[in-house]
Amino acid sequence: MRRYVPKDDVQKKAYYTDRYWVAPQVPKEKVASDKVFAEDLKAIKAKFKVLDAYIQVEQMVVYIRPEDNVAVLELMKKELAYTQLSEMSAVDFLSQRGEFDVFYQMLSMSKRKRIRVKCTLKEGEAIESVEKLFRSADWSEREMYDMFGIKVNNHPFFKRILMPDDWEGHPLLKTYPLHGDEFAAWYEVDKIFGKEARDIIGPEIRDDAAVDRYDTKRFARLGHEVPYGAEIPEGEPAVKTEYQEDDGVFLIERFEKDNSTVITDRDR
Repeated sequence: MRRYVPKDDVQKKAYYTDRYWVAPQVPKEKVASDKVFAEDLKAIKAKFKVLDAYIQVEQMVVYIRPEDNVAVLELMKKELAYTQLSEMSAVDFLSQRGEFDVFYQMLSMSKRKRIRVKCTLKEGEAIESVEKLFRSADWSEREMYDMFGIKVNNHPFFKRILMPDDWEGHPLLKTYPLHGDEFAAWYEVDKIFGKEARDIIGPEIRDDAAVDRYDTKRFARLGHEVPYGAEIPEGEPAVKTEYQEDDGVFLIERFEKDNSTVITDRDR
């Protein structure tokens, strides 16, 4: 069993190093080993500074300066036939190196090749939007800000995309608690009922290991379904679990839990 380590002030320090095993990287190959990638890299180097380049899992990875991101992607799209931006996001390396890795996954259908363009950003630094080159970057750049807090300059509609506009924090930072912080525990209570109801309702239970039959409104208790908000006495009988609507389905036999069989033999 893993030794428990207190996680006090979890928002102020990175704690993932004692909890997650970091897998070793797959082998890297020299770019010269692939003729197509070698020509592509030569074209990029002719106009921009390349910090590092290698082939990994049949894809070329190219590190560039963050201020060159738009120009490099424009070159790849218009001159090197990498016409699709299939994915972009960031990786939090703040604890290890004090920076983010921002990556752009490029695809050339004609060459049948993929290149991952990467650059590093310090915490608080912004990067230029590539939405005018690739429409697929629109939501990806918003998600990168939402999840990591990385700002993108000159985005046409720069706001959060997954979390509420007034959410505090960025959930994919490695310093963000796995179950959320105090703000997250009170967010829905404050929104739905108001802060004045905190003493009555209590914070949201965000621990996924917690099981509470008598939750806030007692409407999520499998086998003990009751009307919304109804008072539940202790020791009430369980309700027979059935997997259909009350009126059933035409020509379909009603399926009941008591008549079901749990198959444990994988070869059956």
